[in-house]
Amino acid sequence: MNTKAQLRLLILAVLDRQPEHGYAIAQAIKARSGGVLSAKEGSLYPALHLLEKEGLVQSSEVDVKGRTRREYRLTEAGRGALAESRGEWQRQTQAVGAVLGGQ
Repeated sequence: MNTKAQLRLLILAVLDRQPEHGYAIAQAIKARSGGVLSAKEGSLYPALHLLEKEGLVQSSEVDVKGRTRREYRLTEAGRGALAESRGEWQRQTQAVGAVLGGQ
């Protein structure tokens, strides 16, 4: 799984819990990974736009404390893609573990 595919998986996983705006998605990735992973603005927003174009996420404008933010939410197609990506990720991590001698 390449870096772009990993970012897509992480975004979908964050949105599986609840709708979020871009900055909150980046913060969730960082927090859940214990600071190991990050989603830079230059790659996060293009990935979100592509996911939306593919019908895996939907966005809408919401008012938060007087500020308009674009909030993203997972679609049913996005939930299916997430399940598929999780399976692929598990297969790959098992394969890498086998090569490294951990399994």
